[in-house]
Amino acid sequence: MLMSPESPPVTPPSLESIQLARRQLSTLVRETPAWQWSGHRISELVPDDTTLWLKLELFQHAGSFKSRGVMLAMQALDDEARARGVTAVSAGNHAMAVAYAARTMGSHAKVVMPSNANPARVAASKALGAEVEQLDDIRAAFARVEEIERTEGRKFLHPFEGEHMALGSASLGMEFLRQTGQLDVLFVPIGGGGLAAGLASAVKQLQPRCRVIGVEPEGADSMHRSFASGEPQRIEKVTTIADSLGAPMAMPYSFALCQKYLDELVKINDDELCRAMWLLFSDAKLAVEPAGAATTAAMLKMSDQLAGKRVGLIVCGANIDEATFTECLQRGKPA
Repeated sequence: MLMSPESPPVTPPSLESIQLARRQLSTLVRETPAWQWSGHRISELVPDDTTLWLKLELFQHAGSFKSRGVMLAMQALDDEARARGVTAVSAGNHAMAVAYAARTMGSHAKVVMPSNANPARVAASKALGAEVEQLDDIRAAFARVEEIERTEGRKFLHPFEGEHMALGSASLGMEFLRQTGQLDVLFVPIGGGGLAAGLASAVKQLQPRCRVIGVEPEGADSMHRSFASGEPQRIEKVTTIADSLGAPMAMPYSFALCQKYLDELVKINDDELCRAMWLLFSDAKLAVEPAGAATTAAMLKMSDQLAGKRVGLIVCGANIDEATFTECLQRGKPA
């Protein structure tokens, strides 16, 4: 595992706490399907004896895995805090999850999004009841959220850092393994690292021999840089179509869990993301956002290493507008 001697101590979610989180979420989130992928196109691209399992978290409330951790964070608030409301910063998926959770839990949300956020996600956040502000970039958005928390008393729900987000993602990992049984390799996308941190910590406790591989876009490689330096790093600019994976930095808690439990990191580029989107749409009949295709893109790069393996792919979200989706499919369609 990718763990350096200098790594700070971190207490991962215990199996008992993950089980408790699953019980707490039982009526608030969906148990999303695990589906064995065996289409004619994918069969030409992987070894004959490779078994692929897709975890279809795109069917989660608000269209992504984010609802799990956000619901746990909302449950932890007392009545007074819920009455004051919550705030968040997000390019889309986290904003939608916070809006959904606030509405479900009798609270209200004010979310800050970058001005280049996908318009469909902005509209969806508003439709789910959130008040939305937009600023020029994600750094300015983080600063604005800090101001809202300070002046309005709203609770800031971080998009990927913290125990609630890790526990929510860990519940996803435990659920997936219960559905599929033993896996040999599991691919998980990385933005800020909250999904990978929680999921890997659950998987490695339940199935220590399962190889967990984190997948990051070339244009948003903060976790690669953090692993190389041994501490969380910030990137100057995000340049990837996978905006849901475009966190501008890694953070201590999720970084430490990723460093402790991930076996490997792999980068994928935008062309590979588009090819994976096309393949998922044409062969699995799934319409996913670029982030939702990241694990498929990485699996295709490594397919020669997967002979005889039972492989899990986290399909993390599907929040994308029609025009962008069509553009990505055209870019990814084989010549």
